[in-house]
Amino acid sequence: MAIDRKPIMRAAKLFTASLVLIAIIAAITVVRTWGRTEIQVDIHQNKKLIHLSTFAEPPQFAIWLEDPVTKDLKTVFVTHRVAAGDWEGKANVPVALPQWFRIFRGNEKTPGLSGNVKAPGMAISGATPKEDYFTIRVEVEPESKWICWIEMNLAGDFNDYFPEIDTESHMEDEFSNGQPALLYRAEIVAVENSMFKPELFAQSVWNRDTVSIEPVSNGITTAKNVFDTIRISVNKPKPKLINKYRIKDL
Repeated sequence: MAIDRKPIMRAAKLFTASLVLIAIIAAITVVRTWGRTEIQVDIHQNKKLIHLSTFAEPPQFAIWLEDPVTKDLKTVFVTHRVAAGDWEGKANVPVALPQWFRIFRGNEKTPGLSGNVKAPGMAISGATPKEDYFTIRVEVEPESKWICWIEMNLAGDFNDYFPEIDTESHMEDEFSNGQPALLYRAEIVAVENSMFKPELFAQSVWNRDTVSIEPVSNGITTAKNVFDTIRISVNKPKPKLINKYRIKDL
């Protein structure tokens, strides 16, 4: 009995064509990573400290890059509640990230109110991360220089220096802010395989009509350990057909 080899040949050709197509796509995705770099920020949250705060909610935070030459500022990530000013039914803390509001809302007197972030297409807004680890990546020009800023605030982290109610003045912490927001800073050169560790730089405080950047006070206790690990690395992008981390203006 003769065997019709045509279907077998067609299947073989189709299989070969599929392999060739897969190889071409793989080659394209690899080639697209050449000459490109990404800044990656990895953060580990101390859940034990978070659960000790009054609201036991993860901290609000923002990450942005500053061009040290042009002073141009771009938000890389900001928690959704901060970006949208959405505090309804939650810890009412419009002073959560005073410096980010001052820079990107352009309204120093009313942080927390809704408004448009400058260059909204640059920012990645997301739900407040509840897991231990958080990672965000942004593509930049190879060998470019940046200052990476991270501002973090955990609501309700009261202590003896920043009490919920001051026993002497009988003044209440109106926004249940607790310890002030903290600013971390790192100078980055986007060279592949480089590693950087942001340093605690200052505390940012909203005083109703102004935002002040102050040296970290002795009253800051648990707040400086909420992010117990912050690491910045520079890597080649992983091969992908679509790179959602690419920000053209950077």
